[in-house]
Amino acid sequence: MKTDLLRILRCPETGSRLRVADARESNGGIENGTLVTEDGSRQYPIVGHIPRFASIENYAKSFGFQWNRFGKTQLDSHAGLTLSRDRLIESLGCRLQDMADKRVLDVGCGAGRFAEVALAAGAEVVALDYSVATDACWANLGPHPRLNVIQGDIYALPFEPGSFDIVYCLGVLQHTPDVKRAFMALPRQLAPNGRLAVDVYAKLLLNALWPKYWLRPFTKRVREDRLFKLVQIMVPWLLPLSNHVGRISVIGRKLRYAIPVANYEGVIPLSDTQLREWAVLDTFDMLSPKHDYPQSAKTVQAWFEEAQLRDIEVFRRGVCIGRGTK
Repeated sequence: MKTDLLRILRCPETGSRLRVADARESNGGIENGTLVTEDGSRQYPIVGHIPRFASIENYAKSFGFQWNRFGKTQLDSHAGLTLSRDRLIESLGCRLQDMADKRVLDVGCGAGRFAEVALAAGAEVVALDYSVATDACWANLGPHPRLNVIQGDIYALPFEPGSFDIVYCLGVLQHTPDVKRAFMALPRQLAPNGRLAVDVYAKLLLNALWPKYWLRPFTKRVREDRLFKLVQIMVPWLLPLSNHVGRISVIGRKLRYAIPVANYEGVIPLSDTQLREWAVLDTFDMLSPKHDYPQSAKTVQAWFEEAQLRDIEVFRRGVCIGRGTK
């Protein structure tokens, strides 16, 4: 943690300013120590350069499990692709160079796939996740002079309101217990003229036919390590089956969604090894979350309007994307 983060960091329970006690510094920041409120009533540990405002045991635990096993898989720099870059640009609706020298909040950072892009664009990034995926993010991107990584709760963000020029939250909101409440925590983090971008799974009638939604009531109750082993066993059988089905003339691409495996053949230019790795990662990702609540474009539009943002745009690109300005 960089010491200058204290300028915007606040106790998520009281809103009080925080100071650092018992600090041990390394790599240009605080590696370990304790954040303490002004009156001394609240304390939060800094462990491995990361302020910890959340416990390990929470509803996002499965994401911490997966991103510490697939820490580099979806990083553009590792995959040799521009998927994260392209998705961030499309969601924000601006040029990457517009992020230079801006203070950016990445909510639900995972292993840091979008934070990597924002840092490369010259932004000052605060990457936050509710799970210990923060450890993977730090392992990938830290120490970086413009990066802070925080483990914290979207419902109790530990910042002075109005501290960020850009806030984005991609692939996250649908996995929270109360999606609207999670969204509404974001606009207050924006400075005047600050830009917010989110995406969320689209609510469609066809979702009822997707095996993910009728398997999840069972799979989300399975312990993460056991489910992961099951997915590792399933993928070598289901991925070739999905490939064969996908090659059926006209209807194959649709039919393969009936097979519960993530398959990017013909969708993303991945090697055979990458296809298998991404299949394991994203099959686990679709079966393990405790919460999964798709939303309609109309609902997302209403949230942006209720938050009194301007220049609102909401549209579908597979997922439902929304953006607006404070």
